[in-house]
Amino acid sequence: MKPLRKLLNNLKPNFEKGGKLEKFYPAFDAFETFLFVPNHTTGSKGTHIRDAIDLKRTMILVVLSLVPCLLFGMWNIGYQHHLALGMMNVSVMDNFIFGAIKVLPLILVSYGAGLTTEFVFAIIRKHTINEGFLVSGMLIPLIMPIEVPLWMLAVATIFAVIIGKEVFGGTGMNILNPALTARAFLFFAYPTKMSGDEVWINTSPEKGQTVVDAYTGATALGDAAAGYQDKIPNIIDSFIGIIPGSVGETSTVACLIGAAILLFTGIGSWRIMTSVFAGGFLMALVFNLFGLNTLMQISPLHHLTLGGFAFGAVFMATDPVSATQTNTGKYIYGFLIGFLAILFRVFNPAYPEGMMLAILFMNVMAPLIDHYVIEANIKRRLKRIKPIQNQDG
Repeated sequence: MKPLRKLLNNLKPNFEKGGKLEKFYPAFDAFETFLFVPNHTTGSKGTHIRDAIDLKRTMILVVLSLVPCLLFGMWNIGYQHHLALGMMNVSVMDNFIFGAIKVLPLILVSYGAGLTTEFVFAIIRKHTINEGFLVSGMLIPLIMPIEVPLWMLAVATIFAVIIGKEVFGGTGMNILNPALTARAFLFFAYPTKMSGDEVWINTSPEKGQTVVDAYTGATALGDAAAGYQDKIPNIIDSFIGIIPGSVGETSTVACLIGAAILLFTGIGSWRIMTSVFAGGFLMALVFNLFGLNTLMQISPLHHLTLGGFAFGAVFMATDPVSATQTNTGKYIYGFLIGFLAILFRVFNPAYPEGMMLAILFMNVMAPLIDHYVIEANIKRRLKRIKPIQNQDG
C-alpha cells in the first residue's frame, strides 16, 4: 500500500487549491478516502469522537451484508430462466454464470449513472463526495426486475440521486430512501416494465430451446392477487427464495444473513427490523381470521417470506437517514411499515407488493413520529419537575 499512498501524495497537489485540477478535488478525495481512512477531523475546535470506523467503512459493511442476496439472486435468475425453458438438470455454476451475466450490467449502470451524478453535484457545490451511494448503488439493481432496460435503470438512478437526495441537500438530509425512489419512479413512469408476468424472469430462448408451454413468470403475490392459490409456492420455497421476483429480494434466508451482519456490527436497527416483522405478522393474522380472498388466506409466516418483505425490513426500513431517530419512534415506524405493507397487498390487487409504498409513506411520516415522541418525553419530564418545584417553594 505504500507505493499507492506515495502516488496519491504526488498527485494530490494538482487537485488542491491552486492546482491545475482544483475543480475535480471532490472526485480525487472520494477515491483517496475510499482507499485510506482520512486523517482529518471535522473542525479545528471542539470535542471530537475518535472511532475505528468512518462513514465509508460503514457503507462498505452494508454492501458486504448485501452480498448474500446478490449471490443468491444471480443463481436464482439463472435457475428461473432455465426452468422456463424446461432445462431441469442445469448445474449450480451454469445457473450462477447466466445470472451474473444478466445482473452485473445492472450494477455497473447503477453505479456509473449514480456516481457520475454525485460527482457533478459535488463539483458544482464544491464539497466532497458523499458516501451514501455506495449502498444505494447496490440496492437499486437488487430491487429491480431482471428484464428492466438498462437505459431505464440509468434514468431512474439519476432521478433518485437528484430528486430523492440532492434537492434535500445530499446524503444525510433526504427524507426518502433513494433506492426506493428509483423503483417508485420506474413503477409509475414505466409500469409495464415493473409489473406483470414477463419482467421477472429472462425467458429469451437459448439455442435449440423454447419456453415451456403455459409457463408463467408471475410472482407468488401476483398469482395470489389473481386468485391462483394452487400456483403459490410453499413456505419452504418462499423462505429459500427459489421463486420469481426482483433480483435480490426473493430469499428470506439471504436477507436474514445480511441482517445478522448488520446487527453484529451495530449498523442495523434491531428495533426497526423486529417491529416490521411484528407489524406484518399481526396484520396478516387479522386478515387470516376473515379469509375473504386468496391473499387473506395466506398464513402470517408465509406472508413474511413472500415478495420483498424481508428485504425491505432488513435493508430499506433501517435506512438511518430516512427512518426515525428516537428509540420509541423506531418501534412505531417499523410496526406501521409491516402493518401497511400487508394492508396494501390485500386491498390493492393491482399492486400486490406493498413494501415499497409502505416504506416511502413512513419515510415521510418519520419526522412527525419523532416530533411527538420528543414532545411526549418533554411533557413527562415536566410533570416530574413540578412536584419538586412545589416542594422547594
